[in-house]
Amino acid sequence: MSTHRMKVIDLDSFRQQRCQKHRIVRMAPELDGLEMLYQLASDPDSLYGMPVLAWGLQEDGQVVGLVPWLDHLTRCNTLEDPEQGCFVGYRDPETEFFMDSAPLHKVVELEHAAAYFEYEHDDQPCIIQHLPDTQGTHALCHAHDDSWQLKQVHGWHLYSDGTIEALLQDEDQACEEPVLPGDDCLYAGHSRHESLYLFQRPIANRIRSQDPATLEALSVMMVTQDRY
Repeated sequence: MSTHRMKVIDLDSFRQQRCQKHRIVRMAPELDGLEMLYQLASDPDSLYGMPVLAWGLQEDGQVVGLVPWLDHLTRCNTLEDPEQGCFVGYRDPETEFFMDSAPLHKVVELEHAAAYFEYEHDDQPCIIQHLPDTQGTHALCHAHDDSWQLKQVHGWHLYSDGTIEALLQDEDQACEEPVLPGDDCLYAGHSRHESLYLFQRPIANRIRSQDPATLEALSVMMVTQDRY
């Protein structure tokens, strides 16, 4: 009579190990206009382009594009919602060259930078990198009085646990111009706002001008997100 040994798997430990492999350890800004391509279920015959804001080196060595998407700076290869957008690849709009992974020059840049700025892990998350915002990203933030404020993102903080936070200006504090990522008047968006949504500059300008179609699409998006 044969016996079978059962192996118990700790799901929490498994998830933590998986998340650790995908943790961002170094970022580099995208300065040459490369785009992320994504597809919508409502228009399967078309591809949509969105400028890549930065590239991130993961703990496992993979380099991924990063875009402001909903409420976080998000890894492009994790976008797999047919309604919101499914990641297809990257594109150089100047040459029309298509890539299914990060360009080699960004991989080399990030690997060398990570090796040079190697740090020791602490128990408490700490800031390991300041990154300026180069695309005029804005955040629509839920304020304490239940109103919404549209605020410019002045930069990004990368923390040692892989968290990336948008830096917003506290208008009640004095701040020199131009505002830079390390200034004391800046705060991490999620530290003060329970809800915020990130938009690139063209959409932010439409929100600011109260474009009816944009506001309607925004309301639908926010209702959809509140369901999850």
